[in-house]
Amino acid sequence: MSEHVNDSYVQRAHKEGYRSRAAYKLLEIDARDHILKSGMVVVDLGATPGGWSQVAASKVGGGGKVIAVDLLPLHPINGVEFIQGDFCDDSVLAQIENKLGSKKIGLVISDMSPNISGINMTDQARAMHLAELALDFSLLHLQSSGAFLVKVFQGAGFEEYIKLMRSYYARVVTRKPDSSRDRSNELYLLGTFKI
Repeated sequence: MSEHVNDSYVQRAHKEGYRSRAAYKLLEIDARDHILKSGMVVVDLGATPGGWSQVAASKVGGGGKVIAVDLLPLHPINGVEFIQGDFCDDSVLAQIENKLGSKKIGLVISDMSPNISGINMTDQARAMHLAELALDFSLLHLQSSGAFLVKVFQGAGFEEYIKLMRSYYARVVTRKPDSSRDRSNELYLLGTFKI
């Protein structure tokens, strides 16, 4: 707890009004890869507490749209439309489609992580399963020129997941933002241009 409270990114997020330190991860990736564009539609999977949705909403502006989805509640964020539920459920997918109207999704982002049990093998399997579900969603709903950004953890299934992403996206790059804790084995994979 003390590491979290004393974390410079946590303190900075508090000062700058972001919901979580994770906001800086997306800001860093966007600064490098320019994935957030004015007027685009973004879907944030596993959005709570909302740091990534905040960043996305500020970047896409009033002409864009951010749809955040999570099992947990999310306190309202200006410029973000929230759906509480499982993004794999038909009823939630129908709500997403309803909010989209005729617009196409330009970016799917997922910073999801399972509740950590402390059993590495179990946690890794659950994390990879979430990443696979997010990939499936992106393949079904993302426009062909769009991008998919997902958090993964190095370990069992990681190499297979990268190969799978490369079979669906023309370009897949790995990112480890400075704001990601050094001891964390998390990485972000960015896929662009569906094949």
